[in-house]
Amino acid sequence: MSTEIYVEKNGYIATLVLNRPDKRNSLSTTMFQAIIDELEQLRTDMSIKLLIVRGVNEVAFSSGADISEFLDIRYAADNAKAYNDLALKAIDALYKFPHPTIAMIQGLAIGGGLELANACDFRLATPKSKLGITAANIGIVYNLESTKRLINIVGVAKAKEILYTANIFTAEEGKSIGLITALHEPQEIENATMQFAEHLLSKSSIANAGSKKIIQAIVDGENAESDELAQLILDSFSSDDYNEGIQAFLNKRKPIFNK
Repeated sequence: MSTEIYVEKNGYIATLVLNRPDKRNSLSTTMFQAIIDELEQLRTDMSIKLLIVRGVNEVAFSSGADISEFLDIRYAADNAKAYNDLALKAIDALYKFPHPTIAMIQGLAIGGGLELANACDFRLATPKSKLGITAANIGIVYNLESTKRLINIVGVAKAKEILYTANIFTAEEGKSIGLITALHEPQEIENATMQFAEHLLSKSSIANAGSKKIIQAIVDGENAESDELAQLILDSFSSDDYNEGIQAFLNKRKPIFNK
């Protein structure tokens, strides 16, 4: 397992840490594979109900793909496809993680770094954070899945602006277009992220995991409930969370949900 990716656990919260500070957490093939492996383990860990993704320090969330690998691994079309397939598998694993996910963005989130953050449900950043997708600077066509995800977050016009110009923009600008969920000062962002995580955990994990699945189905083009989704909804009415929520409402108290 790569030491450039590691996981910390704190109760119901897992934190996936990008740990390559000397390269501003640029993403190598080894790191993409490690992300896949770590997320697979976390998916089966019944004690984990929320995931935070962050860089190891305040310099960068991730500065993007490791350019030094381009000539060796990503130069010819066949090699590029293998690289892209691996990267997209890692990003898709994060996108489909069954519980709420939060990207805590300090410093840079560029290219593949922003692509990774966009696979999360929420993106918290500092005013000093810098964002951008710079594929147009090196002649790469941005992939369909991540382009669709970007459009779903910011809309077609802003997605075109981000991709065509390859401009680096501020987190304040990112918040104004819906890309950033909330801004916090650098000295506050760790506590603010944990507080937001704890707030999400105070709600029904059954409801939130189910809502995530429903939302993703809609985003991915579903217009009618599949049998699986219909059953997911019906099962929630016989859950302990539903019973606790009803009892709390009737007794005018805050619900205390099982995790």
